[in-house]
Amino acid sequence: MAAEQSLVSELIDEQADSLRSNSENWHTRLLPGSVTLLSMLVFVIAAPFAKMPLPQVPAFIPVYESTLILNDLITSVLLFGQCVIARSRALGALASGYLYTSAIALLHMLSFPGLFSPTGLLNAGPQSTAWIYMFWHAGFPLFVIAYTLLKDGEQARMMDNAFGARRLMFIIGAVLFLAAGMAFLATAGERLLPEIMQSNHYTPTMRWVAGSTWGLCLLALAVLYRQKSRSMIDLWLMVVLCVWICDVALSVVFNGGRYDLGFYAGRFYGMCAASFVLLLLLVENTFLHSRLAAALDELKRLATIDPLTGVANRRAFDAALTAHWQRAVHDRSTLSLLMIDIDFFKHFNDRYGHVEGDRCLVLVAECLARTVRRGSDLVARYGGEEFVVLLPETDAASAAHVAQRMCDAVAALVIPNDGSPHMSNVTISVGVASRIIETGTEMTDLTKAADHALYLAKAAGRGRVEKAALIAYKSS
Repeated sequence: MAAEQSLVSELIDEQADSLRSNSENWHTRLLPGSVTLLSMLVFVIAAPFAKMPLPQVPAFIPVYESTLILNDLITSVLLFGQCVIARSRALGALASGYLYTSAIALLHMLSFPGLFSPTGLLNAGPQSTAWIYMFWHAGFPLFVIAYTLLKDGEQARMMDNAFGARRLMFIIGAVLFLAAGMAFLATAGERLLPEIMQSNHYTPTMRWVAGSTWGLCLLALAVLYRQKSRSMIDLWLMVVLCVWICDVALSVVFNGGRYDLGFYAGRFYGMCAASFVLLLLLVENTFLHSRLAAALDELKRLATIDPLTGVANRRAFDAALTAHWQRAVHDRSTLSLLMIDIDFFKHFNDRYGHVEGDRCLVLVAECLARTVRRGSDLVARYGGEEFVVLLPETDAASAAHVAQRMCDAVAALVIPNDGSPHMSNVTISVGVASRIIETGTEMTDLTKAADHALYLAKAAGRGRVEKAALIAYKSS
């Protein structure tokens, strides 16, 4: 039981820490670094041509933003799941950031002029969509900064501060309210904001607004970079911020307005940025699922194995006896049971101590397990120094033969037992019971018969095999 509890605890710790593991090895940095360099290279090549006019394709906007919305929403859900498991405010802040970008991207799409209506479904003004875009790209770095600061300040696990449903709903509601508030400011409060868009072209003020967004991205990047130990998710967030900067630069700084090369290239960067952390989470969850499946198999094995001797435990024996009994009732076949006891084991413990007693149990169990020859046969520790052997589809004569082989094999181990009043080495006594199983029989009859045969073996001098009388039960 202690081993099972320890494995369960390790699984919980692994699931909670899987995304926050140390990533200082060079091979963990190689892919994020390569993606960053490639992004910068493409940016340098595309920037001089950012103002090149391209065909206006309004359908590109819903396709692009639907992709962003779905990617960010799925990322948010996965991160909120990690937040609940790890009880981490930091992961909650990051999940909120992705929820914010998903919500405000939806509002940006609804406000885009000429898409669903000439002024957008939100009845936005000429510059409302541009301001929603800037609030969108300025908001995410703030959530990343909050994630980093909370991560630095919190313990690895907030054991006394679990994320309940109410708290989670409050956080989600607050984030959605924030996104709606920013969209409301950009639409209803459009006149309160500086003019950054005229028709499809940006005003000089846009450069200052975009520069502020750059500054927030660079600040978030610096906060992430200053950490002494960065996890995989931290590295990919740094990639996201670098790509985010390229997105803003191509979309609103180096280009001239909507539907030029910079406009389209910047949106492409945005789709890439929305995918990086999502792909990391999906890959991590896939590996985690495989580890959980393997650990579940190990838990099942531990639940049926005696931790000292390595043979099956009482729980496994009871389950196997039930299964073979039901099968034998259906087939009207014979089921045999051996009940085994180590002779004078108490004297052995008194003479050699419990450490040697445990060693003796292990040696005897291994010997019994080696003696059975069929995969369907089961050797189990019944309790203390008692063992049982289940032999399905085995008649009384064959079962007695197996029992005698076991007696001879244990005696051949030549384990000294000077504490025994009659024998110099460790021996076993075996009771054999066989039954032709039919409807109406009871499993306890078989175990009682084997136990009685074991008593007869002990009474007859020990170190021997005794058989119970074969009884063929008739159906009632």
